[in-house]
Amino acid sequence: MSEDAQNGTQPGVVTDAVRDLEKQLRAEGARRWVRRLIVVGVIVAAVVGFASYRRATRPPPAPRFSTEAVEQRDIVEQVQSTGSVKPLTEVQVGAQVSGRIVKVHVDFNSKVKKGDLLAEIDPTLYGAQVSQSGAQLKAAEASLKRAQARLATSKASLKRLQGLKAEGIASPADVEQAQGEHDVADADVAASSAQISQIRAQLSGARTTLAYARIFSPIDGIVVNRAVDSGQTVAASFAAPVLFVIAQDLSKMQVLAEIDEADVGKIAEQMKAEVVVDAFVGEKFQGTVTQVRFSPNNVQGVVTYSAVIEVSNPELKLRPGMTATVTIKTREAKSSLAVRNAALRFRPLPEKDEDGKPKPVKPPPPLDPGKGRIYLVAGGAPGSETLEDRVVGVGITDGVWTELKDAGDLAAGRPIVVEQREEKKQKRFGMF
Repeated sequence: MSEDAQNGTQPGVVTDAVRDLEKQLRAEGARRWVRRLIVVGVIVAAVVGFASYRRATRPPPAPRFSTEAVEQRDIVEQVQSTGSVKPLTEVQVGAQVSGRIVKVHVDFNSKVKKGDLLAEIDPTLYGAQVSQSGAQLKAAEASLKRAQARLATSKASLKRLQGLKAEGIASPADVEQAQGEHDVADADVAASSAQISQIRAQLSGARTTLAYARIFSPIDGIVVNRAVDSGQTVAASFAAPVLFVIAQDLSKMQVLAEIDEADVGKIAEQMKAEVVVDAFVGEKFQGTVTQVRFSPNNVQGVVTYSAVIEVSNPELKLRPGMTATVTIKTREAKSSLAVRNAALRFRPLPEKDEDGKPKPVKPPPPLDPGKGRIYLVAGGAPGSETLEDRVVGVGITDGVWTELKDAGDLAAGRPIVVEQREEKKQKRFGMF
């Protein structure tokens, strides 16, 4: 007996149940596949819609070239340099004699006039030398008087003997002896006179040396340095020691600027200059070039030439020794057409082949002096513009802008290419 019979179940009933279960399973699988197809369809529709949206809203290609407009402006050609601030006249006052400083009459920043007493050296030794020379002079003058008296006596004796000889009373030997005594007396007078002249010279030197013990200002000005104090001993044996430095009229200063050899040809006397120092930020001092020296300065192979710029300093703000930056106006162009220097430096990038390598490009012909090459956008859609090169005359430059000459039909506002954007390959996936 079958298992179904044993359980009390009819065989037909079991078969129908199995068939119903199979139908249900098939229906469930079909519905699952339908759901999957719907999901896939939705995803595909979303992708297609998003791709269409991206294409519709994608910005247009950016231009390949950046431009700057031609402008009408003033251009000032300048040469910049650095230098040191100095007084127009600076005098070093030294001691011409040795000795101990007994008194100093001035200090730093003291205003002095020509002839003012600055310091005194102990005059004791030099005063004694003057006294000694004076005494020697008096002795020499007394000796001269004695010699003159002997000369007068010998002259009278000679004259008397010559008369007696004419009368036959005096012998020739007596006359010769008298003549010899006269000549000796005359020589003594000459020697005494010479000795007096010598002693007078010594006395004059001693007085001058004594005067050197008092040190006076040689000019009107301000004491900018004092290198001595009372009680200090100075020695002037080989060179005069510098005791004071006096600057004359600090209301006018000068800057000694070092000009590069490449720029010295642009500099000339009477050119205007501006001077700035770190101590007064934003303040400019006006000056004038007064000298461009021919003597070169060679420091480690770098050749420069010194230019002297006289600067007005009415408020005494500029001080000796300050480091200054000098800007010299060499040339100026008023209301001239000008382009950015970047436009004159610009050169188009070469086109690339299929492998991304630059194609060979024939270089443009060389330019004549005073000429420059610029590029204008000739046409084309953004991202594929074409260029037109044009040779123009150029004038002075201020380092940013350059004057245009012989510009043809160029006018203010005309865009000139200054930069090219390098193309970058973008990776695209599917429809993106």
